[in-house]
Parts: sequence; C-alpha cells; structure tokens
Amino acid sequence: MIDHVSLGVNDLGALRDFYDAALKPLGLKRVMDVPGGCGYGPSPEQAQFWLGVPDGGRWANACPGTHVAFAAPNRAAVRAFHRAALKAGGRDNGKPGLRPQYHAHYFGAFVIDPAGHFVEAVCHQPE
Repeated sequence: MIDHVSLGVNDLGALRDFYDAALKPLGLKRVMDVPGGCGYGPSPEQAQFWLGVPDGGRWANACPGTHVAFAAPNRAAVRAFHRAALKAGGRDNGKPGLRPQYHAHYFGAFVIDPAGHFVEAVCHQPE
C-alpha cells in the first residue's frame, strides 16, 4: 500500500540525528544522503522514509510538508491514479513518467490533493 513517506523539515541536521537514534532500535538506518534530504530503509534502492528541507535543492516543490507515495502494481495503474486524482479535484504536480534520478525503473505521478498534501503513485517495475 504505502511505498514511502516524506516529511518536510526545517532543521535537517537535528531531525537526521533524532531519526538516526530513534530508528536504530527498530533495526532501521539512514541509507541515503542527498542534497537537502536523507532516506531510511533497508537499502538505497528501498529508502521508505525520507526527510527533506523544502528549499534544499532537488527537494524544492517535492516535500513542503507531508508526502505519501502509494505503491502501484504497474505503470498503467500510475497513469489511472493520475487521471482519477485530477478528475476528483487534485492538482497536477508531475505527470506520469520515468524519474531516472531515483532509479532506472522509477515510474511515478504526482498530485496535490484538495487539502494541499503531496500524493504520489509509483511503480518500480519495467513496463
């Protein structure tokens, strides 16, 4: 159901230190650092919890607060999610397509829901 979650933060250093310590007893660790953010999970390819500074480089417009990405079974479902979300009152925040900056098969679509939350559907499988 949930592929990953991102939290927008004002002080990345303080929150990174907090989550490094708080998640350790759960067997979770920081697996990726990127400009303006970091990710936690079992591997860099599977970072499932992200922290990001809203104006921190590639995080601009990607993580102003809360961001939830739903796992899609295939790329057709990502496209259908995007169409349905726009029809239901969401605003486009990234048309369905490959996002190779994340990995070669990352296919996502992004919308902003009527309350202002950033929502995504993502498929990690080839077409």
